[in-house]
Amino acid sequence: MTRGQLRVFLGAAPGVGKTYTMLEEGRRLRDEGRDVAVAVVETHGRAATAAMAEGLETVPPVQVNHRGLLLSELDLAGVLARRPEYALVDELAHTNAPGLAHAKRWQDVQALLDAGINVLSTVNIQHIESLNDVIEQITGTVQRETVPDSVLRSADQVELVDIAPQLLRGRLSQGIIYPAGRVDAALSNYFRLGNLTALRELALLWLADEVDSALNRYRAENGIRNKWEARERVVVALTGGPEGQTLLRRGARIAARSAGGHLLAVHVTTPDGLRDGHPGELAAQRALVEKLGGTFHQVVGSDIPHALVDFARGVNATQLVIGVSRRPRLQALLTGPGIGATVVRESGDIDVHIVNHSAAGRRPALPRLGGALTARRRLWGLALALAGGPLLTWVLVTMSTPESITGDVLSYQLLVIVVALAGGIWPAMFAALLSGITLDYFFIQPLYTVTVATPAHALALVLYIVNAVLVSYVVDRAARRSRTARRAAAESELLASVAGNVLRGEDALAALVGRTREAFSLESVRLTADGGVLAAAGPVPGTSRTPATSRTPDRGAAEAGPSLTLPVGERAVLELYGRDLEAADRRLLAVITAQLEAALEYGDLTETAEGLGSLAAADKVRTALLAAVGHDLRRPLTAATAAVTGLRAPDVNWTEQDRAELLATAEESLATLSGLVTSLLDVSRLQAGVLGVSLAPLDTAEAVLPALEELGLGPAEVELEIPPGLPPVMADAVLLQRVLVNLLANAVRFSPADARVVLAASAFAGRVEVRVIDCGPGISPERLEDVFLPFQRLGDTDNLTGLGLGLALAKGFMEGMMGTLETEDTPGGGLTMVLSLPAAAAAGETGAHARAAATNESGAA
Repeated sequence: MTRGQLRVFLGAAPGVGKTYTMLEEGRRLRDEGRDVAVAVVETHGRAATAAMAEGLETVPPVQVNHRGLLLSELDLAGVLARRPEYALVDELAHTNAPGLAHAKRWQDVQALLDAGINVLSTVNIQHIESLNDVIEQITGTVQRETVPDSVLRSADQVELVDIAPQLLRGRLSQGIIYPAGRVDAALSNYFRLGNLTALRELALLWLADEVDSALNRYRAENGIRNKWEARERVVVALTGGPEGQTLLRRGARIAARSAGGHLLAVHVTTPDGLRDGHPGELAAQRALVEKLGGTFHQVVGSDIPHALVDFARGVNATQLVIGVSRRPRLQALLTGPGIGATVVRESGDIDVHIVNHSAAGRRPALPRLGGALTARRRLWGLALALAGGPLLTWVLVTMSTPESITGDVLSYQLLVIVVALAGGIWPAMFAALLSGITLDYFFIQPLYTVTVATPAHALALVLYIVNAVLVSYVVDRAARRSRTARRAAAESELLASVAGNVLRGEDALAALVGRTREAFSLESVRLTADGGVLAAAGPVPGTSRTPATSRTPDRGAAEAGPSLTLPVGERAVLELYGRDLEAADRRLLAVITAQLEAALEYGDLTETAEGLGSLAAADKVRTALLAAVGHDLRRPLTAATAAVTGLRAPDVNWTEQDRAELLATAEESLATLSGLVTSLLDVSRLQAGVLGVSLAPLDTAEAVLPALEELGLGPAEVELEIPPGLPPVMADAVLLQRVLVNLLANAVRFSPADARVVLAASAFAGRVEVRVIDCGPGISPERLEDVFLPFQRLGDTDNLTGLGLGLALAKGFMEGMMGTLETEDTPGGGLTMVLSLPAAAAAGETGAHARAAATNESGAA
């Protein structure tokens, strides 16, 4: 039996039109004469979706009673008995009711496919198993219903049903997706514009990767090795040398020239690890790759050019960027074509860019004779030559015959090789010279004389020395590489340990200083600045105590005297007490010093940011207050002046009622002026740093209820939707009350008489949102942002509406409390004001409650 084909309609979020598109495709197939049946469709009460389902044959669902609820589920047995050519199965990730054949609907779909039935289904990006943790980070919601990636990747066709996030929110506001009662909660939580944009990007990227994988499978199945330029893929070969950053930037520029270009960096490691690059350089280059939007790869291959070309072909690369060889020209002439030439020859249709750099073509230099062997090994080699030469001579003289000269020569040659392996070049050359003289003295006629009678004898002595040099060179090189490998491993372990300490939450300075002391076996290490100790590890020599890690002066350390001091930035100094460090140790120490400097700079920036936080918050409050108050001074001043001037007019005879009204107007205006002047005085005190926002954990109801009491509003005017268990917010109680009073007063003023204002609260992603919703005339979209500008009353010229500080002041107060105030359209008409404040727990984690913004509780009132 031929297995059925699976076609999945993928969407970024509910409401994009997956089910509608699936039903539309079902209608098209039916009109073409295909046998189509609806196995299960979830319309969610959407009229357009229900209308599209009409006219299609439907297999009746099975009814399952679960805990008193009657659930409609897909009737698998009924669909298998009906055996349509195409079955429409909605919501692939759905969890079936207990008692059915399968726990998940995708398992039902697998059964239909096995029966030879073609299936059309739908799924949202948030239900893909591998993206579950990413979806939780974006939306703050854990998805309980998921589909394994293998199910989707095995589908014969995946089609993206896409819609712009703004249009999707518009559909939601119009009540097309959810009922009106769920719209506000959806807009403020899952259907945020940022969430929808991120989900859309995930859907597009997932589908693009799936298309890319399908293309690679097709090329592999059909044996296609030449490049297909579906999109530009630039591979940059990294050796771990300093030229890597130059190559990466050049590769990024090449990739950026075409739309959709992809940058890949690859480092080829040999199986023995002897060709590895510098760990610090590779780490920096990996960070640069990520910053440039590319990906870093590391492969193992004994033949570097072929491994590099194979990787480029495997990722369908179109461009390959390599650097000019760093080998000296003399070495290149002696050893033949290098990696670059081989890559060019093997690359085929992949374009190869060979980029010049500062480290290319170094001048030839002779190898150092000092070698990498320790002095101890050289002494052992010399001792072996001194002891082994006489001993071997005694044995050979004892057993010597005229026919044994060949064995005698090979024996001395073996001694030279053994000494070279043990002690390197200088003991080997000494052994070669001693062996040549001994061989000539004891075994070559005339005996017991050192004469070079024939050129062959001189050639033999030269060959001894050449053999010694060659063998010792190999030994020295192996020792050098072994030492380099051990040192690189130790350096990597040290840097990884330091990074791990910092990532685990330890103090960066203390971790770096402590690991420096341990790594270099020092008695003590201190980081000092401005006469104080920032961090220290170990007791200072000459004192009986361990230096403190606080920024306090320490005079005892000066008496001991550090063995080495290194500047860290412009003001700090790293003091090392103990042994003198070698040059290789100092190179690693330079890396640690750079990390210390970065940690100090980060700490300074953090302190500066914390200090500026209060100033910025105070400036926001002060700016909003001054702008609004400056505008509102004119109205009461003008009214009071007019009233007093009228009362003093000698040519007007006022009645007692007129005089009373003028006096009342003057009194009201002067009272308003008094309040405004008080606010101005508070601002002056705020600017002087006397006042501050007092942030503390606050129950939302503790601010809402006093605001309602102040305005005299009850259940007839305002409907409260504050769920139980709502976390407290970090806010200033007085300021938050003033903001709520302003918003509620505006909402009640513009709402129809028969419609109540709704005040709803919800928690999402570490913040609490309070929404003040009215059903009034609303504001045109192009003027939504104008409501927060000073002097913008949008037609409200009522002279009896309070101080008139308005939404500009409310927004300033919210920003001073580390919150936000935004506008949204109310579904069905009206305006929704959204207040967002950090929840107390989240604010405590980030330290937001420690920041002091400036304003006055009494002045805000």
